[in-house]
Amino acid sequence: MTGTEPDAPEVKVLPDPPGLPDPLPEPPVEELRLETVLGALSDPLRLQIVRKLLLESEEYDHTCGWFGLDRPKSSLTHHFRALREAGVTRQRQYGLERRSHLRVADLNARFPGLLALVAAWTPPDTP
Repeated sequence: MTGTEPDAPEVKVLPDPPGLPDPLPEPPVEELRLETVLGALSDPLRLQIVRKLLLESEEYDHTCGWFGLDRPKSSLTHHFRALREAGVTRQRQYGLERRSHLRVADLNARFPGLLALVAAWTPPDTP
């Protein structure tokens, strides 16, 4: 580092609240693979989802509606499942809705610096 880089955005990490439902199936931390995680993050929409979880989390788990994405529910379901199956997010079932949480500790343990790069990424302007 040269000392001229801007300060990295602050990543929000919230503690686990008590009484959480069990997570949906996901890979254990020791089985997370860089190529799989990068593949999931290669989609700009999924990258925006992860960045929003990193920088703007208001609660521990978030519903699809919190992200404010104007996409069909079937499309969002696909993107959230891809992130979960890659090991990037954790999802829990709360009644009829699924809520997502970023696996910050797991990703930092396996791929140090990756989430800092995602946090520092600037999304392209959208019309």
